[in-house]
Amino acid sequence: MDGKFRDTYRIASHRKPYWDYSADALYFLTIVTQHRECNLGKIVKKESVDRRGRVYQRYEIILTDFGKIVEQEWLKSFAIRDELFLHEFVIMPNHIHAIVEIYNKNRDDANNNKFGGSADDDINDANAIVFPVVVVVVETHGRVSLQQQQPKPSDSPKLPKSESLPIKRNPPIRLPKSISSFIAGFKSAVNTKIDDYIDKHQLDTPKYNRNNHFFQPNYHDHIIRNQQEHIRISRYIINNPANWDNDKFHGKI
Repeated sequence: MDGKFRDTYRIASHRKPYWDYSADALYFLTIVTQHRECNLGKIVKKESVDRRGRVYQRYEIILTDFGKIVEQEWLKSFAIRDELFLHEFVIMPNHIHAIVEIYNKNRDDANNNKFGGSADDDINDANAIVFPVVVVVVETHGRVSLQQQQPKPSDSPKLPKSESLPIKRNPPIRLPKSISSFIAGFKSAVNTKIDDYIDKHQLDTPKYNRNNHFFQPNYHDHIIRNQQEHIRISRYIINNPANWDNDKFHGKI
């Protein structure tokens, strides 16, 4: 191959340099569909009245058949992996937000704790989190924990003595029981299941493979550093459906 094109079309990694992504920690993950295609579902806003006669808005995420497949494979990923634990998550029309914990119970590592450093902190943008004035109740098939109340300090893991994990040198391979290994397996399973669905229903749509991904090849991660950040990101995920109209992923690229 001509050297002048070397790395021209290379997709830059969002991973934190030298961080061991199999390390015990809480990870805020965002996985986006290819071309931000809104093929996972749609958000419907409704008005309801509580017992005191107050009107509030309720947001429901109605999953498509593709969205239901994604939800099934997402939940299955945690059922088959002992080291992974799912915290808050939401399936949106074209992306998934989630807090995922790696906790290796049998790992003999005195340096392990839940909180680590930051790979990228675009969530700190003051405009990123917009809380609606109305009371928000979300009913959806796209997330497990939306029925919970917004997290309070007592709901989150106790703040460790050290707020940040030491950097662990990560060799340039996909480690087993790591975030990248988990996401690669999840995306592969989604491609396979959706292709089976396309075949079964004889849909006139291209099938998904290495050259035609259902999700974007890359994904965004943020290593949650402390208890306060965990609370803030949990609230961001909970309020994501209510903020869909202003979401940066709203609309195709």
